[in-house]
Amino acid sequence: MMFDIRLAIESIPYIMQGIGYTLFISLTSMVLGLLLSLFLALARMSDNALLRWPARTYISFMRGVPILIILFMLYFAFPSIGLQFNAVTAAVIGFSLNSAAYMAEINRSAIAAVPKGQWESARSLGFSYWLMLRRIVLPQATRIAIPPTSNVLLDLIKASSLAAMITVPEIFNMAKIIGGREMDFLTMYMLVALIYWGVCSLMTVLQDYLEKRFEKYGEL
Repeated sequence: MMFDIRLAIESIPYIMQGIGYTLFISLTSMVLGLLLSLFLALARMSDNALLRWPARTYISFMRGVPILIILFMLYFAFPSIGLQFNAVTAAVIGFSLNSAAYMAEINRSAIAAVPKGQWESARSLGFSYWLMLRRIVLPQATRIAIPPTSNVLLDLIKASSLAAMITVPEIFNMAKIIGGREMDFLTMYMLVALIYWGVCSLMTVLQDYLEKRFEKYGEL
């Protein structure tokens, strides 16, 4: 049989032991990456070349280098220069730094999409730059950025399986262990695919909620 239902059902409790690592790495990396991406986006849009060009270089590098190489460097190479991280920490750092580059471009385009009249109105009311961002620009930019940012989160959840390559016991790693023991990798991989699908479907529900929550800012 291509898919051993009995083995899949019996393996679910063991594989789900790794769901905590999958969600922790994905969600923590998303939050940290989102914070970093906002500063990168603002630096990328700055008139100051000392801010703009380092941000552009960072974004270009992180978008052009495979995340697996970044994970290997953090976990295997950095100890040689005195920086040693455990597997989970290395995964969080790697995914945060990588996702920030993608979300920086999303944030930049979302901020740029806010009508110029909103900026001018805020300036005429005497708003400072940071107050203008917080009260006027970012709420509208957030509404625009939610769908593509949600895609980054879904990619992070799926890409977290790469953490297995640096020994993190997330769900893909647990499935590999059972697949090797039972000599049935196909069943395990199909089961893990269904689990990832379920988790991503729940995140899509969150995306729908946030889109409705920020709809009011489209009326400004």
